[in-house]
Amino acid sequence: MPDAAFPTPAMAATPTILIAEDETAIADTVLYALRSEGFAAEHVLLGGEVAPKVRAGGVDLVVLDVGLPDITGFDVCRTLRTFSEVPVIFLTARDGEIDRVVGLELGADDYVVKPFSPRELVARVRARLRRRTQTEIAAWQAHGTFEIDREGKRIRYCGHALDLTRYEYGLLEVLMHRPGAVLSRMQLMDRVWADALESGDRTVDTHIKTLRAKLRSLNEQDDPIRTHRGLGYSLDTGG
Repeated sequence: MPDAAFPTPAMAATPTILIAEDETAIADTVLYALRSEGFAAEHVLLGGEVAPKVRAGGVDLVVLDVGLPDITGFDVCRTLRTFSEVPVIFLTARDGEIDRVVGLELGADDYVVKPFSPRELVARVRARLRRRTQTEIAAWQAHGTFEIDREGKRIRYCGHALDLTRYEYGLLEVLMHRPGAVLSRMQLMDRVWADALESGDRTVDTHIKTLRAKLRSLNEQDDPIRTHRGLGYSLDTGG
């Protein structure tokens, strides 16, 4: 969803952990420990490789060494937090309080000091993923065949995530707020396009058309957006 503020992607059935660590002996030990516990795990040597992999999707948690050879783990985490909320666990040889505070203030979720027990690290990974899953479940509100995460600006229909633009999301969110209620084009314009003064009421019709196409691609048998001639539109959530 292009205009959302980096929503958290759904976690895969087998979570993938990305390890950024330049000491191969440590990386191999962590990879073995994670894979032995049923996780998928990948390894990179450089901090510059982390953000592209996270952007590409499929990474559920990052284990990030602070002292990488190209850029610091702190810089990597700072970059990640500009577009992603993926959990980050720092690995570091430094046990100073300032380092821990800096890492956590940058948005890290945990901090493990070397030398460490691989079993402890795996336990911390599992705990962070469990917390993320619980947060993910709590974020979604069900409305019949629709589910919405208003904070994350995400909507699912018939169990599938919708790829929505900013205004498509806004339009559907407003209709979902009062299922079955008929909202006029003017009401929808005021609530969804308040910051787009140049838009006309035909904009609503255009976005309704694209929304219907996206919903129909997931369920050909249903058309939950109802047209009320001379009045406006409503949404039948099926609940």
